[in-house]
Amino acid sequence: MSGLDTNALLGVLADGAWHSGEALARRFGVSRAAVWKRLQQLEALPGVEVERVSGRGYRLREPFELLDERLIREQLQPEVAERLHALELVEQTDSTNSHVRRHLPPTLHAGSAVFAEHQTAGRGRRGRRWVSVFGRNLCLSLAWRFDLPLSALAGLSLVAGVALARVLEQAGLEGHCLKWPNDLLVGGRKLAGILVEASGEAAGPCVAVIGVGVNLHLEEANAGEIDQPWTDLRAHLPDPPGRNRLAGSLLDELARSCLRYQQEGLVPFLDAWRARDGFRGKAVELHTANGRFFGVCQGVDEGGGLLLEQEGELRLFHAGEVSLRGREDG
Repeated sequence: MSGLDTNALLGVLADGAWHSGEALARRFGVSRAAVWKRLQQLEALPGVEVERVSGRGYRLREPFELLDERLIREQLQPEVAERLHALELVEQTDSTNSHVRRHLPPTLHAGSAVFAEHQTAGRGRRGRRWVSVFGRNLCLSLAWRFDLPLSALAGLSLVAGVALARVLEQAGLEGHCLKWPNDLLVGGRKLAGILVEASGEAAGPCVAVIGVGVNLHLEEANAGEIDQPWTDLRAHLPDPPGRNRLAGSLLDELARSCLRYQQEGLVPFLDAWRARDGFRGKAVELHTANGRFFGVCQGVDEGGGLLLEQEGELRLFHAGEVSLRGREDG
């Protein structure tokens, strides 16, 4: 099937219009049988549904916007573009965090990013799986070099949360909040998640991989494996920005936040995070490796740790999963 791959075929069908098998075969210089076989492969991708009507041809039941490097780069500020070692778009990978780590250059001087149309083994905190549907999520990982001690990156997930919240606000989203240390919620339901993995010398330098997943358009049929209340951007923005525009804006904001974090640390981001803290002042349950703790959430300290008030005393936690008291969904 030379000249015809799944991305090329999706690029044609993504407009939602009807395309005859004959026209597709002519366009790609292959047989109609080859087109039919590739269509079968497309339908094996989660979330891709092809409609067939005799005499009209084929179309996607719901069109979507494929990732486009040129359109993503158009959203990048010069200070980000010049520091981005690589921007890779992949059709499918196990996890964008794992993928970007496998492809890092021996010496990373600034940043390297990868977007995926689909992840087969996306990861969240506490071993959770991030459910991905082809072309319906944003799956981004940004690797960034910091000339800082490894311990200084403890607040990076909060910085990424602020960057994500700002981008979605600029897109028109309202009513969302941040959940320590790595989730963005709307109405108590998870819209996006962040996973930061850092490695390097204790005294620096080190590399952090910031993984971000955003639900753009999920159907109930494709979300059966999600083990907590979820939502998608379409449910809250009837006319959301284009997928590439959102992808480029997110990459740009994340990279500029990394630049600022390198110079100034977490402090400049704290007010923005606290203003979006959805759990401060509420009774919560905190799951940690050492057990469960109950109390009132009192926000975060200047190092990004969670402050939990128990019987009038504040305790500081640097890891764990917080949920509203009485809820088990986290």
